[in-house]
Amino acid sequence: MELYEDQLKKCLDGEFENDFWLALNNTIVHFKLTPKHFFDLLSAFKQDVIKSRYKTYDEVIDYCKRSANPVGKIILELFGIREDELFTYSDAICTALQLTNFYQDIEIDYCKNRIYLPTEEMEKFGVELNQFELKQNNTNFEKLLKYQVERTRKLFEEGKKLLGKLPLNLKLQIKMTILGGENILDKIEKINYNVFNRRPILSKIDYAIIFLKGLVS
Repeated sequence: MELYEDQLKKCLDGEFENDFWLALNNTIVHFKLTPKHFFDLLSAFKQDVIKSRYKTYDEVIDYCKRSANPVGKIILELFGIREDELFTYSDAICTALQLTNFYQDIEIDYCKNRIYLPTEEMEKFGVELNQFELKQNNTNFEKLLKYQVERTRKLFEEGKKLLGKLPLNLKLQIKMTILGGENILDKIEKINYNVFNRRPILSKIDYAIIFLKGLVS
């Protein structure tokens, strides 16, 4: 990651290792994108290499601020949107999407020795680490994940305040993205939070329904 950071710095200074960095520089300059967003993404990627556990929810949110939220800000900037209030709503959406992906991929992440559920909250709900290895979905784990899902739904609701401030084409894309995330949360609830043994995914029918719902104002 240090190599990418170094190449990004050179790119911003007008030095290009290859055509990719030249194109990135042209995009950043043309759309007046904030370079910090790109450094934040690299920071999150680097953290994934060295950090596999998160003690508190705030630690998880700090990771989301760098792993997901910059993407939303970059998209808004590409459309010439730079209001702080709208960035805040975008952050809520992006954080909710990142958290949803964590819950969806609990089993996959554990196989990579990563757990994004706060250990402090795992202890509060009586969830033991060996449950991940045993793929054990007991009442304690259900309550823990239910708590996570409900909190994430509130972030999606907060983020929806962004929709009315967007141009129509972007509004449709963001609305469908939110609907997709909420659909995954619905599926997690329907399988009684048993994400150890069944990864919730969107089907073709789900995508079609999301598309149709997205077209409705």
